[in-house]
Amino acid sequence: MNQEKNDINQLIHDTRAPLNRISMQAELIKMVLDNDMPKDKAIAAVNKIIDACQDCSKYLQDIAEFSHDD
Repeated sequence: MNQEKNDINQLIHDTRAPLNRISMQAELIKMVLDNDMPKDKAIAAVNKIIDACQDCSKYLQDIAEFSHDD
């Protein structure tokens, strides 16, 4: 049971990393738009957000599969 708890905690930890990337990139887009910076910087940040969302989806699927392994 202890290993199961460790596995769940690791999956939660792994999911936080892309969520943090999403937050940071959204802040970057806000700064770009507030300061009339080049559009390509906002596009790059949006692409990183999309990648991080896909990572979150994968980790959530891993959690779902883990919870059904009982």
